[in-house]
Amino acid sequence: MMKKLLLVFNFLIILLFQNFSSGQIPYQTNKYLEEARKNKFVNFEKAVHNYEKSIAYFTYKKDTLNLINSIHELSELYGHNLNYGKSYDGYWKALFLAEESNDEFSKSRVYQSLGWLYSFYNRNKKALENFDKALDISKKLYLKKEIDEGYLISDYFSKANFYRYNRDFETARKYVDSCFIYFKSKNNQTQNYFLESERGFLLAIDGQFDTSEKILNESYTYFKENNESYLVIVHYFFAQLYQIKGALKKSKYHYLKSLELSSKYNSHMNYQIINHKELSTIYYDSKEYKDAFFHINKAIGLENKIFGINSKNNEYLFEIKDKYRLQKTEQEQILKEQRLLKLEHKQKLSRLRSILLFITLFFLIIFGFMVFKNLKRRHKREKILLKQKQKIKLKENKKAIDLKNKELAKSALQLIEKDEFIAGLKNALTENKEELNSTTINKVIKSIQSGVGSNWKEFEARFIDINQDFYKNIKQDFPPLTQTDLKICALIKLNFSSKDMSSLLGISIESVHTSRYRLRKKLKLDRNDNLVEFVSKY
Repeated sequence: MMKKLLLVFNFLIILLFQNFSSGQIPYQTNKYLEEARKNKFVNFEKAVHNYEKSIAYFTYKKDTLNLINSIHELSELYGHNLNYGKSYDGYWKALFLAEESNDEFSKSRVYQSLGWLYSFYNRNKKALENFDKALDISKKLYLKKEIDEGYLISDYFSKANFYRYNRDFETARKYVDSCFIYFKSKNNQTQNYFLESERGFLLAIDGQFDTSEKILNESYTYFKENNESYLVIVHYFFAQLYQIKGALKKSKYHYLKSLELSSKYNSHMNYQIINHKELSTIYYDSKEYKDAFFHINKAIGLENKIFGINSKNNEYLFEIKDKYRLQKTEQEQILKEQRLLKLEHKQKLSRLRSILLFITLFFLIIFGFMVFKNLKRRHKREKILLKQKQKIKLKENKKAIDLKNKELAKSALQLIEKDEFIAGLKNALTENKEELNSTTINKVIKSIQSGVGSNWKEFEARFIDINQDFYKNIKQDFPPLTQTDLKICALIKLNFSSKDMSSLLGISIESVHTSRYRLRKKLKLDRNDNLVEFVSKY
């Protein structure tokens, strides 16, 4: 029974330690919650009333996070006052709400509290499962930076006390060391006197009395100024220290001070049982039997009230224990079914989205293909139309050039006729030169002869103006062509006869034939190749 009470005492240390952790969870408050906290260690009934008002307030506001916190704090209050049945009831209610709202932080806090309640009734396996769940969740939240180290330390501290209760001091020290590691990682210049008090207590058990006493004195000074109700625990630590050391007078003093402060602040009621039992042992060893009987009687009365077989509190706890286990199982089954339905719904939605996406992509591809095909067809039409326009334009240009060339040829023929007329006139004058002045005849003949060269220049200028690239293109393909060759080519393009060429160039027909023969060689034409057709291409 004594071990059970020590475990209860450890649980209350953790609750207090949690209350003074600096968390990051955005809890809100209200006037009822503030009033409840103010009366927590002063007026139990008033604190309970205000906690219930706070629960009703957050229920009305549909604020699940703060509703869970209010229920949890009320359950802690019942735990402080040894009403573990109602405490157990509240924790399970808080856990259901946390699971429904997927509130991982609240789940971790409730799992820790349930771990303690299971341990009070020696259900150690179940207790350790809940402690481990709480620690696992806290580690994940800490890595995500959703909570600070205070809550993680609280979970390590719970396991340290659990193993200490089971007298596995080596494992207990490891978890206490973990608490200090996380605390010192962020608080190098400050002390956590909740942890320091526990360390002092462990040092006393190890026989390091001087160091233990020094640490507990420092803790006493801190809690005297900041949280006097916690001195119930500090005085208990001192009493244990002096009892192990053999200083029984000092030990009795601190047990009595712990009892006094527990009654004054109506807190840590479980220490009354522990203190009465320890005082009974000391008085019995001192042969002060009356005082020993008084204290053991007090301890037994409180034990029966809390843990006894006939205790209504105990009966209620075991009654709701099975009830909640069944309710929890049903709740988990419902949640599983709901999750399955949600998963099926998500799968259907995902499948529908995939089908819609596929259909959309299919139509987009078809639409894109049709647009591309239409653009290609239109581009092809435009290309054909452009070619047709170019052909029409080329035909028109060719017609215009042919027309101009015909006009040029006509003009050249007129020049040739003029030359022939002049030549006839010359002959006539020559035949009758005896009757004319010789000087005048010579002037006329000179004027007629100079006209032949000017006729060609006029013809060539007009030819180049009409056929701008003719000379350039043919010269580029056949560089050896001379000026005479180019003149012959120009006249061939205009389909001039050898006689007309002779008249326009002022050379004999034989010379024209010779020039044409040489030109064929330079153009590398065979006997069967048509010179006129070849030149007309340029």
